[in-house]
Amino acid sequence: MAENAEKVSVFTKIGNFFKGVKIEYSKIAFPNMDTLKKQTTAVLIISVIIGVLIFVLDLVMKYLLGLVL
Repeated sequence: MAENAEKVSVFTKIGNFFKGVKIEYSKIAFPNMDTLKKQTTAVLIISVIIGVLIFVLDLVMKYLLGLVL
């Protein structure tokens, strides 16, 4: 089977790869500035909320472990 396969040069394979990359890159939908600002704000707010939640849970666990130990 491998003997019957047509040999393709390395340069042809590389060329085909970059053609595929170009085609896939054209399919990307980049966000506009308004969407980018909204999503960035949402990520920052959620990150702060989760950070505060972890901080509070850490304080509570530290206090409870202090009572036990």
